[in-house]
Amino acid sequence: MSDTPPADDDTVPSARALLKERDYLFFWGTRWTGSFAAQIQSVAMGWQMYALARQTRSVEESAFLVGMIGLAAFLPVFLLTLPAGEAADRYDRKKVLLLCLTGEILSVLALAVATVQGWASPALLLVIAALFGASRAFFAPANTALGPMLVPRRLLPRAIAWNSLAWQTASIAGPAAAGLLVARSAETAYFTTFALYGVSALLVLSIRGNAKPETNPGSRWQLMKEGLAYVWRQKIVFGAISLDLFAVLLGGATALLPVFARDVLHVGPEGFGILRAGPAIGATLVALWLAANPIRRKAGLFMFAGVAVFGLATIAFGLSKSLWLSVAALAVLGGADMLSVFVRQTLVQLVTPDHMRGRVASVSSVFIGASNELGEFESGVVARILGPVGAAVFGGVGAVAVTALWAKLFPDLRRADRLE
Repeated sequence: MSDTPPADDDTVPSARALLKERDYLFFWGTRWTGSFAAQIQSVAMGWQMYALARQTRSVEESAFLVGMIGLAAFLPVFLLTLPAGEAADRYDRKKVLLLCLTGEILSVLALAVATVQGWASPALLLVIAALFGASRAFFAPANTALGPMLVPRRLLPRAIAWNSLAWQTASIAGPAAAGLLVARSAETAYFTTFALYGVSALLVLSIRGNAKPETNPGSRWQLMKEGLAYVWRQKIVFGAISLDLFAVLLGGATALLPVFARDVLHVGPEGFGILRAGPAIGATLVALWLAANPIRRKAGLFMFAGVAVFGLATIAFGLSKSLWLSVAALAVLGGADMLSVFVRQTLVQLVTPDHMRGRVASVSSVFIGASNELGEFESGVVARILGPVGAAVFGGVGAVAVTALWAKLFPDLRRADRLE
């Protein structure tokens, strides 16, 4: 990656220079609050689905329904990813974000009211998950593509790093906060999410700069094909996002945490909150380590190592019978995931030109959505067959196998060196 100049001169400005960019600060705030809210909503819906299903169904059947939330959220992302990327490269990106946040505010409010009134059901949760997926399909590419428009070119490398940090820290804090909130009640988690989405929308409204990209020539279909062709040709981009897809698709043990908390470790909602904090603990420690010791060389090897450790920690979690050993395994899992995600996101954004960012981000988002939401579905299906413990172990073994296979299939990704 060393052939990409980090700025207009030979030096990279300090992070303090970003503090002078008013619009970027509001953007960073909306990126963080929106991601934080989405994490809380996702965790709360999984816990509530399992609690509702266990009233009348077995452990295996209830775990399967938890996985169905992931499938319901993923299908709209898959179906809408190409038009969402094209929209991010054609329309005002700020307006796209506001429309998405409005949809999320209304859907989570409906879910909160239904929970308070006692109307919540597995069917309602699946409908809300589908609406949530449709909104995030358009939110992700517009959000990713907007950030670089709000800073001078010389600050772009710093902005990319801080964009990643916003998403990563929200992914750290969100599940941990959700575990604590659902221990109190599901409606508490939903109303908190509602407030966070509202803050995110206000921050978007505070951005004054131009958010409409330069007009791209060609029809919508031509632009969508161009985005797909670019991702396919850039083997570092394709290898990085597909590695994440298959590794997390197989190793999505965190989707089964409600099952483990209630019927494997028998620790209830309080224990669920502690388990949910496990990945956050590990990810926080690794994030702090990366801040003090940024990766300078052999970035590709670091990413592959992170995915491999992620798989091994998933196996350890599945086999554990102790709450604290499970928390330790989840902490290692979270730290390894943080390492691989940091490298992947930085690599992808650095090699993508600005006029392609929306479409590349949309393709990346469908891969990420597949890894997370379809990973939940895969875990639910396998848990229906092998039970929750067997599903976790199976997923961990699969993640390790994918790491070895991708290291062979994508040598350029394995040899990626500097994150500059």
